[in-house]
Amino acid sequence: MMTDETIIEIKGLTRTYRVGNREIPALQGVDLSIPKGKLIALRGRSGSGKTTLLNCMSGLDLPTSGDVVFDGNSVTEMSERSLVELRRRRLGFIFQSHALLPTYSAAENIDLMLRLADWPVNQRKPRTQEVLAQVGMGSWHDHRAFELSGGQQQRVSIARAIACKPDVIFADEPTGELDVATSERVLQLFRALAQQEGMTFLIVTHDPLVDDFVDVTYHLVDGRIAEKAIA
Repeated sequence: MMTDETIIEIKGLTRTYRVGNREIPALQGVDLSIPKGKLIALRGRSGSGKTTLLNCMSGLDLPTSGDVVFDGNSVTEMSERSLVELRRRRLGFIFQSHALLPTYSAAENIDLMLRLADWPVNQRKPRTQEVLAQVGMGSWHDHRAFELSGGQQQRVSIARAIACKPDVIFADEPTGELDVATSERVLQLFRALAQQEGMTFLIVTHDPLVDDFVDVTYHLVDGRIAEKAIA
C-alpha cells in the first residue's frame, strides 16, 4: 500500500522475454514497497532479475504484467513524453557501462544533464563543480571521458546521477570498478544524500562493502523476492 513514506510501489510485477520459440521469465510476481530516503540493495545471482527489476521500476523497460507506481503515478501507464520528463527531473542513473559521452569532458557530461532538467544557467557550473568534488574528481573536470580510467568514469557517472538532486537513484554496480577507499567514500556520500536530502538509492550489487551502508537488502532468486534483510 502506498504511503507518504513510500516512493515506489511494485504490484505483481512480471517480465517475460521471448527468445526464439521460448519464453523466459525474468520477473515472476514481484511485490515491493520502496521507502523514501533509504539505501536499498538488490542482490542475487546473475540472471536472477535484479537489473530487469531496476529497468522496470525506472520505466526503461515495460513489465509483461503488474504495475509500478512512482509517487502515486503509474509508470506503466505513462506516455513516452511523461517518462522522459520523469527520468530527466526525478530519476538518476548509474550504469555499469558508465554511458558517458566520450568526447565530452567530465564537466560537460554533467552540465548536459542539468540543461536537460532546465536548471538555471547561473546554477549549472557551481553544481557541476560541487558534485565532481564530492566524488573526488574536481581536478579532472576538463578531461574528456575517453581520457579517464574506468574507475574515474564511474565516479563521473555517479556525479552526473546526483547532479539534478533526483528523488531516486538507480545504481547498477556503482562500486564495481572502484577501490575500497573510494567505494567507502561514495557509499558515505549516498548515505549523506539519503539522510540530508531524502534521496532514495536502489543499488544492484555484488559488493559486500555495500552491506555496511544500506538500510534494507532484498535477495532475488529466479525473478522472485526470496529474502529481505534489514540492517
